Amino acid sequence: MLRIGPYSLKNRLVIAPMAGVTDRPFRKLCREFGAGHAVSEMLASRPELWQTPKSMWRMDFSHEAAPIAAQIAGSDPMMMAEAARFNVSRGAQIIDINMGCPKKKVCKVDAGSALLRNEALVQSILEAVVNAVDVPVTLKTRTGWSPEHNNAVRIAQIAENAGIGALTLHGRTRACGFEDGTVEYESIKAVKASVSIPVIANGDIDSPQKAKAVLEYTKADAVMIGRAAQGRPWIFRDTQHYFDHGELPPAPETREVMSALLSHLHDHYALYGEYTGVRSARKHIGWYTETLPGGEDFRDQLNTIESTAAQFAAVETYFSQLAGAYERLPVANYTFSEVLH
Repeated sequence: MLRIGPYSLKNRLVIAPMAGVTDRPFRKLCREFGAGHAVSEMLASRPELWQTPKSMWRMDFSHEAAPIAAQIAGSDPMMMAEAARFNVSRGAQIIDINMGCPKKKVCKVDAGSALLRNEALVQSILEAVVNAVDVPVTLKTRTGWSPEHNNAVRIAQIAENAGIGALTLHGRTRACGFEDGTVEYESIKAVKASVSIPVIANGDIDSPQKAKAVLEYTKADAVMIGRAAQGRPWIFRDTQHYFDHGELPPAPETREVMSALLSHLHDHYALYGEYTGVRSARKHIGWYTETLPGGEDFRDQLNTIESTAAQFAAVETYFSQLAGAYERLPVANYTFSEVLH
């Protein structure tokens, strides 16, 4: 059982924080399908950005299951400390620090994974945030700035000494982005062996089989699943089933998927409103239907719909017709690539 501070998580499965994806409605959905922990989208540490619509949506933790974890990003220790206090005042029960984002707009202001070039600044930020709040502080990071500069073990030891309660490690460097290069599971294994705090493995975990293999190889305490949950949030339930029984469950019933997606859309519209809601929901619907029969034509239809009511009705009609032809979702089973040692 994974513990973060006083919180015992129900399993070893975590949904990754993904900007523009893991908002409150999506986190709720993933938890309902078995994720044991969820972290918010990345929140800027600059106070002048806290009142923007995007930040207000990201800081909406209302009716969210505990423990509520808010991720913050920035490069100034005092601003990061203040951002931590601000999010705790809004209900956050865990603060997660982003030192893993590889995007240029984040790194150009020396935040995210750019911080891995400056270990002294990493230490200052971690200590400032830990000392600023009375809730657990966690860290999400990468193996280094580039393959030639892998300092994952040193960063992990700095984090443990600063009082960080758990560490998530994406097994790529900043230079490798999200897809370039093989995930360095050996680096995650080395980090786990070097610290006593919980370590969560992240990177290309796209199937229940891969999740189990990564845990066994790295000895990590949990796995974090990101893009593989987009349009397939039941991956958490399937993974726990695989852990428990050593086999994959059948594909979910089509009507169950329809009910989950419609409930997700209801929550999504309630958060974002009419104009933003209908537009930002398109990507989620697209992920669900990417490999389904008639999905391409349906997505073309979606792009012409401008109201939430019409979008909701179109989704209901599409999945009702699909359920008439398929009791269970007609999707390919998970593919599994071996963990490279």
